[in-house]
Amino acid sequence: MGGYESTTRMNEPLKKLIEVARAAQQTKGDIEVQRRSFAYGNTHFENSKITREMVDKIADEMPFSGDLSGKAH
Repeated sequence: MGGYESTTRMNEPLKKLIEVARAAQQTKGDIEVQRRSFAYGNTHFENSKITREMVDKIADEMPFSGDLSGKAH
């Protein structure tokens, strides 16, 4: 056994996990944690002096609106 057939079978559990993840609803809290993590990761990568505390302070000053449409208001 090898090649395409074994690769397809090995990917079935991954396909199921992806389907479940797509259907999962994130809370506003989940999104906020992800937003701050994204901001920290991208800024810290460019400037190692950026801390999580700095990101939290700014995020507290600029709360997430909850709108994920990507349209400007």
